[in-house]
Amino acid sequence: MPRDTWLLFRHQLRLTLGGWLGLVFGVLQPVLNLILFGPLLGTYLGHDSWQVFVPGVLIQLSLLSPGLAGFGIVFDARFGVLERLRVTPASRLALLLGRVLTNTVVLLGQAVLVIAVGTAFGFRVPVAGLLIGLALLVPLAAGLAALSYAFALTLRRQELFAPLSSTFVVPMLLLSGALLPMSAAPGWLDAVSRATPFRYGVEALRAAFAGRYASGTLTAGLAVSVVFAVAALAIGTRTFTRQHS
Repeated sequence: MPRDTWLLFRHQLRLTLGGWLGLVFGVLQPVLNLILFGPLLGTYLGHDSWQVFVPGVLIQLSLLSPGLAGFGIVFDARFGVLERLRVTPASRLALLLGRVLTNTVVLLGQAVLVIAVGTAFGFRVPVAGLLIGLALLVPLAAGLAALSYAFALTLRRQELFAPLSSTFVVPMLLLSGALLPMSAAPGWLDAVSRATPFRYGVEALRAAFAGRYASGTLTAGLAVSVVFAVAALAIGTRTFTRQHS
């Protein structure tokens, strides 16, 4: 299974990198948010606004990129690509993990670009905090990509997948506190946001980038992200196996 996953990952990565225009547009919106919206936050959050906003933009990228990953698999299912893969000796789990690994690697590359743009505007992060933050994005991206594939395979209609996925992604983005800290939210909204895993991801990223490595916030964020990834991968694997058994 690891060998099958590696082979499928290399194949999917070549296909993804071949469509470089999609990668550019995938990271364009978060970069525009940094350029056009980030400077405005200095008025409200002071000189530390970039330390608050850049982690939020990374979570936004983690929601948008892996969250819409299932769009491509709808076409593969419709045009028989998955059916051809199903008759190969590759395990069903490897068929999913190869795609999820591709989405995760692409996200990390896009995240590095976002951090580089943020650094040009004044964002600063220690090397250890940067590595911990990027590692924190891995389970969030893998889990969301697996859920996206499961949803796409269940739905199997590309005209419905994008709007329905956006209906999930946009509220998760707003509730995560990625754009503005949820500490300023009303009590009921703060309570609702704590029921989402991305709220903990945002706070953990900010703690890592600030160098607070021993904080309970970072520990909670890592724990919630791993639990989310395990549950999402279990759902994705079950759906993928059932749809192609």
